[in-house]
Amino acid sequence: MKPKGRVSQADVEAVGERFEHRGRGAISNQTGRFEKETRDAFDDGWGTMEDPAGKLETTLTRELAKTIITYNRSPDISFDRTINPYRGCEHGCVYCFARPTHSFHGLSAGLDFESKLFFKPEGPKLLIRELSRPSYVPRPIAIGMNTDAYQPVERKLKLTRRFLEILAAHNHPVTLLTKSALIQRDIDLIAPMAEKGLARVGVSITTLNPKLSRRLEPRAAAPYRRLQTVRALADAGISVIVMNAPIIPALNESEMETVLEAAAENGAASAGYVLLRLPFELKDIFHEWLAEHYPDRAAKVINLLRDMRGGQDYDSNWFERGRGRGTQARLISQRFQKAARRLKLDTARPRLRTDLFCPPEAPNGQMRLDI
Repeated sequence: MKPKGRVSQADVEAVGERFEHRGRGAISNQTGRFEKETRDAFDDGWGTMEDPAGKLETTLTRELAKTIITYNRSPDISFDRTINPYRGCEHGCVYCFARPTHSFHGLSAGLDFESKLFFKPEGPKLLIRELSRPSYVPRPIAIGMNTDAYQPVERKLKLTRRFLEILAAHNHPVTLLTKSALIQRDIDLIAPMAEKGLARVGVSITTLNPKLSRRLEPRAAAPYRRLQTVRALADAGISVIVMNAPIIPALNESEMETVLEAAAENGAASAGYVLLRLPFELKDIFHEWLAEHYPDRAAKVINLLRDMRGGQDYDSNWFERGRGRGTQARLISQRFQKAARRLKLDTARPRLRTDLFCPPEAPNGQMRLDI
């Protein structure tokens, strides 16, 4: 694909065929942007590129992190700290903005991101240590904002649950965002925290079309399971925000009102959206996926996105990166706001309490002076 400018049908056809692994989102495993060498598949005359791709196994690697809470100062993000139990995500969402982070490990943002996962076994101990510091000031911790904290491996490792147990024990506020039904497992922890004003949950619903969902996010929960999850959380007294994200013009944009209606019917308290973001390697991964699965409209999707990004594939400016600009971006915003208002999903999100926080005892046994 061309890096910028208008895209034609000929550009789409020039992408050509790629290997496709069943149950994976990315089509290929392009080299990360920091590597000196690149590798491309090509037909050497034996016709092997036509052979079906073999099964791609998921691997887990222990990551010995030194800290567990990551801080940010982005003015267009509603939280200033996060915990990500995992790097990489087996859900395989082809649109995931976190894919390019795998390049820092010398890995690909493509298939490596969804098959070579890292986990932080010492994370719970690090969290206790960081919460016990005398200088620590409590504010809501957002769990799973980079990669999903409830991806399939969580069923076995239970790292996210261990983080929640610590935060619940010390009345620390928390927010969670997921597209997995596995979060229902932890309602026993989240509901009591929500009753104290310490927790809220976001559920991401990209589309209600099962065929599109399977292609976009192959190992995430089916759309109907996410709606069931919204209902289960809401029935437990937990405030649920449905994120219709990402919005992709000419692909899932037409479903916006339908998704919000389904969210309201299942008890969601509010809703939000994010326009598709394509930083770094992600633009090539997404363009390749479009050419493979939707060649008839790939050029239209790319051109509409660029129209909302000032002619580029991505605009990193704060506030514009999640909304875009121009006539098409304003139309999407107006449609969303109108539907949210009609369905009473435009209510302010509840402010979480920090005054109940009871810091843990430091690992060395020394108590904090402000207790």
